[in-house]
Amino acid sequence: MRRRSFLVGCASLAWAGGAASATPKSEDLEQHDLVLDGNPKIARRSLVLVPKGIAAGKKLPVLVLLHGLGETGNELLGIHAWGERYGLVRAHERLKRPPIAKLAPKQPWLSDEHRTLLNQSLAKRPFRGVILVCPVTPNPHRLQPAKKTLDWYADWIEKTLLPAVRERTPAAAGARNTGIDGCSLGGYVGIEVFLRKPHLFGSFGGVQAAFSVPGALVYAERLARAVADVGPRPIRLGTSGADPYKRANQALAKKLDELGVPNELSVPPGPHNQPWLKEIGTLDMLLWHDRMLGATASK
Repeated sequence: MRRRSFLVGCASLAWAGGAASATPKSEDLEQHDLVLDGNPKIARRSLVLVPKGIAAGKKLPVLVLLHGLGETGNELLGIHAWGERYGLVRAHERLKRPPIAKLAPKQPWLSDEHRTLLNQSLAKRPFRGVILVCPVTPNPHRLQPAKKTLDWYADWIEKTLLPAVRERTPAAAGARNTGIDGCSLGGYVGIEVFLRKPHLFGSFGGVQAAFSVPGALVYAERLARAVADVGPRPIRLGTSGADPYKRANQALAKKLDELGVPNELSVPPGPHNQPWLKEIGTLDMLLWHDRMLGATASK
């Protein structure tokens, strides 16, 4: 993939407003702004959203969420990207209070059939809730060499971020209770982190993850080797009809199928932007990880 096309595609998630950013407050979630040891040019800060009303002694799974290009270079934009711009808080509230209703009734992104299936699923098995970890995500293409930046970032997640979350919140330990996902640029960074640390995560996904078709074929081979080493891991690839990275995500899913690596591919209609994320992209992603985490076996 040419670097220019990669950056333009990721930048389409940038917010049209100014730099001010804040995750909405919620009756369901309490916010923790963690400033940790780290490299301020790469990452040292994360927002953590913890479900309220957890019974004493109960532990919840953890989901690490990596943001897109539009929020790189600014800590506050980065840590609040999912909560504010991608609709994470609202998605959590919608899942906790079914039935799911459309936020954009004039758009075809969340079909009536899809909405019915979501509501039927929630009626049979209510949304549990997970601890949501939203760290600053670096742009490895700006912080060259990219490989070194990704190595450092994966180590920071393992050795600094996750231990801090487990120390300060009722977060369950172990791979089976830890997932990772990312949007656009964050999807690319997420797959790189997962491939470096597959033993850390019990579920892996991407939402409109930004990589090329040739890159997808390489990733499929690497994912197959990683899963062979650590054991089965649920994998979800979320894209959309007008996503510029749809072909790449479809190619990854197809190649994983050929290699015998189970995965789920979701391609509802819609563009590569924040309104789509708020309507369906974040909603589907969050429910999927809620279903997967805590139920997967790991070595």
